Amino acid sequence: MHFSSEKRLDGDVVEREFALGEIPGILWTPAAMSPDAMSPDAVPAPLILIGHPPLGLGRMYPRLAGRARHYVAEYGFAAATIELPGCGVRPRWAAAEQARADLRRAMESGGAVGGEIIDALILPLVDRAVPEWQAALDELLALPGIGGPVGYEGGVISIGVRLAVVEPRIVAAGLFAGSLVPAAMFEEARRVTVPLHVLLQWDDEGNDRQAALDLFEAFGSREKTLHANLGGHTGVPEFELDTGARFFARHLKAERTVFGA
Repeated sequence: MHFSSEKRLDGDVVEREFALGEIPGILWTPAAMSPDAMSPDAVPAPLILIGHPPLGLGRMYPRLAGRARHYVAEYGFAAATIELPGCGVRPRWAAAEQARADLRRAMESGGAVGGEIIDALILPLVDRAVPEWQAALDELLALPGIGGPVGYEGGVISIGVRLAVVEPRIVAAGLFAGSLVPAAMFEEARRVTVPLHVLLQWDDEGNDRQAALDLFEAFGSREKTLHANLGGHTGVPEFELDTGARFFARHLKAERTVFGA
């Protein structure tokens, strides 16, 4: 992992860009965790991996940084994200581009999006992205001041489902029910056992509401909470940010304003 830049944000948050091979990423930490400031007896910070839609880190940065600053400044978490395969500055691959084109045509025609299109769009992305998240997690947990436990939130819900199944270091997940879900992911959802906090926008024009409800029912977790709010895809109420942060604070054993005055 190679760090290429560092800047200080409001709330005593330090943002560092990094590269893991060809994969760009961003790490946000409390300023008190910087190598020059960190006390030898400082308690390692829990880590939240922040997922995002396949639109590129540059386009998603304002929303990602806003969520990260809240987690770091208010609760003392570390937070990190990485660029998804085939997105942003990363090389494209032909199959993904074709699947996106097929999806656009299906949506423009006003017809239902078929399972073959959903599978072609989502399953290869999950297969590529999850090992990359795990590789990033290896590197992040080796950094001074970051010790876990780990949570995952946001992004493509199928990536979160797969990570919750295969990655034992993730102890809680906050998922956004706002992306297409292949039928195969319902079986994987039954194997999820970590605590879940799921957000659903009731009037999301691009989301199959019933499929989202069916997926929530399929999750095997003994603790799972669904928050459904009125509004479209980008209309998640602001209070849900702190609701999610308190969910992670409970399960990642963080305390509010750990690094605050």
